[in-house]
Amino acid sequence: MKPHRGRAVAALAAAALVLATAACGQAAQSGRQPNGGTGPPHTGGFTIGLLLPANQADRWQRFDRPLIESRVRELCSDCTVRYSPSGPDAAAQQRQLRALLTSGIDVLILGSVDSRAARPTVRGAAAAGVPVVAYDQLAKGPISGYVSYNGEEIGRLQATALLRALGSNAFRLRIVMLNGSPTDPNAADLKKGALAVLKGRVETAKRYEVLNWDPQIAYADMTAAIADLGPDRIDGVYAANDGLASGAIAALRSASVHPLPPITGQDADLAAVQRIVTGEQFMTVYKPFTPEARAAAEMAVALGRGESVEDIATGTVDNGSRRDIPSVVLEPIALTAETIDTVIRSGKYTTDQICTPDIRSACEEAGLLG
Repeated sequence: MKPHRGRAVAALAAAALVLATAACGQAAQSGRQPNGGTGPPHTGGFTIGLLLPANQADRWQRFDRPLIESRVRELCSDCTVRYSPSGPDAAAQQRQLRALLTSGIDVLILGSVDSRAARPTVRGAAAAGVPVVAYDQLAKGPISGYVSYNGEEIGRLQATALLRALGSNAFRLRIVMLNGSPTDPNAADLKKGALAVLKGRVETAKRYEVLNWDPQIAYADMTAAIADLGPDRIDGVYAANDGLASGAIAALRSASVHPLPPITGQDADLAAVQRIVTGEQFMTVYKPFTPEARAAAEMAVALGRGESVEDIATGTVDNGSRRDIPSVVLEPIALTAETIDTVIRSGKYTTDQICTPDIRSACEEAGLLG
């Protein structure tokens, strides 16, 4: 029989409050298997904690959460998903994460804000027998599974699209790079993939790492780049996601730059899709949320039952704390004006959601309206 949840929670609370540094180091070496758990499987329902960022991206509440909850219900009708949103501040997420763990969960799906800052509490969770599935970002610590999209491929798709937009004389042109948050390992993968395509093909005149993927910081960085380079000397903008693209576009608009240079993005946010339709943003990267959410839910249910996730995983990753972590790493899709109807055909958005009255004429030109 599995240890009583109250005892596990008490152990976790104590471990989390003191960061459990020494004890966790011992736990990491105790022979605990990657599929998590320290006792026999649950024979009935159990509680899955779900902690996702509540940042500027519109995806978490609208897509990931309901998709994960729905798949958990399909797999385990008497399981409970206990959801907690967190802001972009790593310290706040740490507090919420500790509260969620001490409330008595059996498995955790974690979309961490700062992968390094999450490490102590992930260790505390593992020490208390609560396996962790890292979601969308590869958290540090002894996680039991990982689900996300191929970050390097996203960067390559963005950079390839940007070069196509710049044309055959791209090697003579200058771009500004607005990379993702330095606290997010996905951002490093994006940059690596983008630079593999852009290096030697364009001049990167300015490069910024935008903390917490904050559009306001992107706006300030882009404003500084315009001041240093001149409003007419920026030929393209590599923006690592749609939030950063929105900040860049606002700064370019404030500087009366017209026409706008080609600008990349990622996440296929509704506002970004509309900007692509109107020609303000050149492209975004679509990561269908359903396969990502389903894989995370399937891993969490398997872990809660004490089962291996090997049959769910399609490969393994190394997060610097543990090797050979079972993982599902999915392939993204590049979207431009020519392919923007993909998000309609896939069911992500309806035509009415995209084609609001103020951009109806642009939708007609893009062929989205019959």
